[in-house]
Amino acid sequence: MATAQYLTELGLGLVERGHEVSVVASSRGYDDPTRRYPVRETWRGIQVHRIWTPGLGKSSWLRRFTDFAVFWLNATRILLLMTRQDVTVCLTSPPLISTLGTLVAWVKGGKVIPWIMDLNPDEAVAAGWLKSGGMMERLLSAAQRWSFARSARIVVLDEFMAERVRAKGVPPERLHVDPPWSHDDAVRYDEAGREMFRMKHGLTDKFVVMYSGNHSPCHPLDCVLDAAKQLREDEGIRFVFVGGGSEFAKVQEFTRRESLPNILTLPYQPLDQLSASLSAADLHLVVMGEAFVGMIHPCKIYNILNLGIPFLNLGPQRSHLAKLVEAAGDENISARLSNDEPEGLAEFLRTRSRMISSTLPIERLHDLGASFSKQRLMPRLIEVIEAEGRREKG
Repeated sequence: MATAQYLTELGLGLVERGHEVSVVASSRGYDDPTRRYPVRETWRGIQVHRIWTPGLGKSSWLRRFTDFAVFWLNATRILLLMTRQDVTVCLTSPPLISTLGTLVAWVKGGKVIPWIMDLNPDEAVAAGWLKSGGMMERLLSAAQRWSFARSARIVVLDEFMAERVRAKGVPPERLHVDPPWSHDDAVRYDEAGREMFRMKHGLTDKFVVMYSGNHSPCHPLDCVLDAAKQLREDEGIRFVFVGGGSEFAKVQEFTRRESLPNILTLPYQPLDQLSASLSAADLHLVVMGEAFVGMIHPCKIYNILNLGIPFLNLGPQRSHLAKLVEAAGDENISARLSNDEPEGLAEFLRTRSRMISSTLPIERLHDLGASFSKQRLMPRLIEVIEAEGRREKG
């Protein structure tokens, strides 16, 4: 999961700066709940405490809720038993876990910094999982506001997320606005890996349109699937969906039901093979549902920029992604379309597939991606954490 990778890199960066770092996480794999990890271990200087959950999966709302509830209960036990922390950095998965971090710090002392990767319960309401104005939504929103009011700083990922958080009463000076960074050490353009991946999956001499990452209602793919259906007779174009999530099975089912030969679905790729799979694309898709602007953030775009591969944003005009398209400044390497016009998307892909050049990576995208490198962004976040640590120690 991307958030876990970011937390890992941040933890290692803090260890390198001489800090003592403890991490509380699930004992189960994110995409494979049958995979288990040790309850306690020291990994590269980080003290890891892992939480048992039943691993019921995401096939129903009740199963997800049960997993989250058990996670919360066991996380509470572990956090109360741990030594007092000067600063607690809270992620946002499972939802509102930052509220638990705030509650424990309120009891034991210490500063809290929520690092908002997705904004809940706002996202759950937008996705239709929670009823707006219902009892549960009001309760969760109250917990969110309580947590935000007691946070030392709040890290948000773009100006649209900052706008939503300010609307909840958080003063602008308490916000630190910075996007996540590209995984510079792990993801690089891999020409040899590109050719091997394409050969392995029958993609040689094809124009490869790739959606890689989490498949969720926040990233609606109906437009892409409809376009793939319209292009089923085009031998030169292939759609590749890589990853997992609640909507991944729907993509697979659509492919089977429509008997589409131009769609390939693959599971999440291991980190050491990610460069090869991402490099295999001729065009990456980055999709954002209009209702979710300011609630989620397209973290994968930074790896795509780092690779130097053209991308297409399917989503609203007013969004962080649309601003990146504008910053790229060349419609031949980045573009934006609405995600409710499959005919327009199909025509765009027909045209683009005939324009494909073998000249990759593209330097203009590399230059834009340099603004989001780990070497540039991670030290700024570490400085925010260290500043609060110094204040805590007096």
